[in-house]
Amino acid sequence: MAQGIRRLGISVAALIAIVVIGALALSLLIDRGSMRQAVESQLRAATGLDLAVDGDIDVAVFPRSYVTFNAVRLKGNGDGGPETALSVETLTANLRLLPLLLRRFEIADIALIRPTIRVVRDADGGSNWTPFIKSLTRTMKPGLDDQVSFSEIRLQDGTLTYRDDASNVLEHISDIDLALAWPSISRTFAAAGQFDWRGERIDGSISVNDFIAALAGERSGLKLRLAGAPMKLAFDGAIANKSSLVLEGTLSADSASLRNALRWAGQEPPGAGGFGRFAMKARASLVGPAVALTNVNIELDKNVAEGVMTYTIAGGHQGLQATLAAGSIDATPYISTVRLLASGARDWNRQLFDLGSTNPIDLDVRLSAAKVVLGSSTLGRTALSANLRGGALALSVGEAQIYGGIVQGTLGVSRRDNVANIKTQFQFRDVDLQACASDLLGVRNLSGRGNLGISLEATGSSPFGLAQSLDGSALLTGHDGAITGFNVEQLLKRLERRPLSGGGNFRNGKTPFTTLNVAVRFSDGVATADDIRIDGPTAKISLTGTASVPSREYDLKGVASLANASGAAAGFELPFIVEGPWDDPLIFPDPESLIRRSPASAPLLDAVKDKKTRDAVRSVLERITGGGRKSEPDTAAEPPAAPAATAPATEPKAN
Repeated sequence: MAQGIRRLGISVAALIAIVVIGALALSLLIDRGSMRQAVESQLRAATGLDLAVDGDIDVAVFPRSYVTFNAVRLKGNGDGGPETALSVETLTANLRLLPLLLRRFEIADIALIRPTIRVVRDADGGSNWTPFIKSLTRTMKPGLDDQVSFSEIRLQDGTLTYRDDASNVLEHISDIDLALAWPSISRTFAAAGQFDWRGERIDGSISVNDFIAALAGERSGLKLRLAGAPMKLAFDGAIANKSSLVLEGTLSADSASLRNALRWAGQEPPGAGGFGRFAMKARASLVGPAVALTNVNIELDKNVAEGVMTYTIAGGHQGLQATLAAGSIDATPYISTVRLLASGARDWNRQLFDLGSTNPIDLDVRLSAAKVVLGSSTLGRTALSANLRGGALALSVGEAQIYGGIVQGTLGVSRRDNVANIKTQFQFRDVDLQACASDLLGVRNLSGRGNLGISLEATGSSPFGLAQSLDGSALLTGHDGAITGFNVEQLLKRLERRPLSGGGNFRNGKTPFTTLNVAVRFSDGVATADDIRIDGPTAKISLTGTASVPSREYDLKGVASLANASGAAAGFELPFIVEGPWDDPLIFPDPESLIRRSPASAPLLDAVKDKKTRDAVRSVLERITGGGRKSEPDTAAEPPAAPAATAPATEPKAN
């Protein structure tokens, strides 16, 4: 057995030696010039591309059979300059071994090392690749007898530059590592690999069912997959390119953070909240520069909507139109970073607006929802539209259910440098005044139902700047409500009996009203109350004065009176003052009016104004303090003093 194994080993070694010697002899006998010409001819026949070699050519037969071309470019496409459609640093064609032993040269696969691909589209839609695509289409017509076949083409460390002069688009893809299945025999074309795009590593694959038909502009099946950290994108449909590029099929997109995906795509999303988890699936139809999406199912930050969308690119400008319907929308994440008030909740936020976004996408969105959540506020059935063009936002609320009523209006926001200009007009009809006044005006002591109309305009670089420049008007009408914090009826009745008894529990209780009318004008951040009237079943209140919007403080004066039966004389009236912050104002009676209403204290106020009535002042003080009785023994020493003091003291009683 050992001798048999030895003989077998010797035979195998001899066979290997014969093969090696034969290969070496064959490598010496093969005409390398013919080998190079055969490879060039097969490349031209397979791709339809005529290559120009500006560098050296290396030919090897053993142990590997290949032909390497250095500094390769497409003929008739420049001299390798910046507009060359294709240039390759090294092109290597590996040959099949068995045909080579029969002195036939057949390419097994091709490797393109550091290729540079440039695609340029002019304003008329033509491309620098158009003549080469036509040549490739003619070469790959089905039914030819001399079809050349090789397994794949590999691109290593390649770059791709795409420039569209019509749309002003420039893209650069680097570090391309792809494997292409060349459809020399079958009609299917496929490519898969990785590349760097805008600083992210992307995995991609593409498959064309009928590559020959696609080159001719005919309809062909297409599958496309792109997956990276910013977003995953998939398309499954058909492609055609007769007069213009047409794509039809199912489009799906998915991203863990739409904010990051938009930044990767060159768009800076507004604000700092929201734009998180995103998913979309739709039926897509691309014709030229426009993509129409139907049967759209979109999810963003757990908000789900359905509808139609259209995305266009014209002159380098992007536009998105959408009509969507949703069951419930939570818009809190998008407005959470818009803080009007500072952390103390009493001062306006002085932080500057972030208006640095340039060339934003144009938006025209119409949204209807059964429920919309805005922070602590909840809207019922809502229909609104938003238009963003050139950085200017126009928001229109066709109708929304809020605060138990209906709101309609518009909001416009434009910018110039870092200054925002805001114009708004809204009408609230039959709303709950307690919730409405608390959210919009910061007033928490008002209840009832009513209407509110506002027309305001402001310009500034921060919420505080807007408050300083606020102009416009507001009109509030209410009915069947109350003002909490004081009871006007009890206060007036107590002060009517004892004017100097003090306010007591002045800041407790509530004052019911039948009707409420508030008219306010705004000018440079100062609100002027021309007509504030509150009519209730037991009391009436009228107010005038001003309120500072920047400092959020009242400076009002009013008159409260008891309501009498129709035709009766006017009831007790009391002037009062409202001062202090909006959320906790000080409300107190006018002290001068209280003193005048007191029979014993009115001469005291007159004495302050007239120094000649000091005797009357002393008499009043004795009556209030009881000092007259204690000093009776001393009055004999000054007999003229008593008559002088007594006469004036009785005059207020007569009045």
